[in-house]
Amino acid sequence: MEMEVVLGFKSDEEFYTVNSTQNRVEIDMYGPEKKQAQSPMELLLSGIIACAAVDIVSMIKKKRKVLNDLSGKASGQRRARAPRSFTDVHIHYEINSPDLTDQEAEKIISLAVDKYCSVASSISSDIHLSHGFEIRR
Repeated sequence: MEMEVVLGFKSDEEFYTVNSTQNRVEIDMYGPEKKQAQSPMELLLSGIIACAAVDIVSMIKKKRKVLNDLSGKASGQRRARAPRSFTDVHIHYEINSPDLTDQEAEKIISLAVDKYCSVASSISSDIHLSHGFEIRR
């Protein structure tokens, strides 16, 4: 299955992409004082955490557990020199569920991140990818 996005130019450090169904994503490489959109590396983190989240939700529901909310944070450490790729990525989810156990959450998140997430599996194998979670009752 082929996938495609089209890149558009706004300025030296501002771009946008549009997918085949015309959904647009703004992108910039500005510093914090001028930042209005996510950088390409931030979009990669967003892609990993959201991609795995879809599978997490699906697996929690397949176990017939109650899911009231799911949120999280993805963080990455980058190399100091070019190419400034990620060396470590850590994902932490907060799951609001009255009946999901720690063991079930660990198994579900491991499967989602390490096996089913196509974004995570598309990044270099030399990146250390880890995850954690907290269940709120």
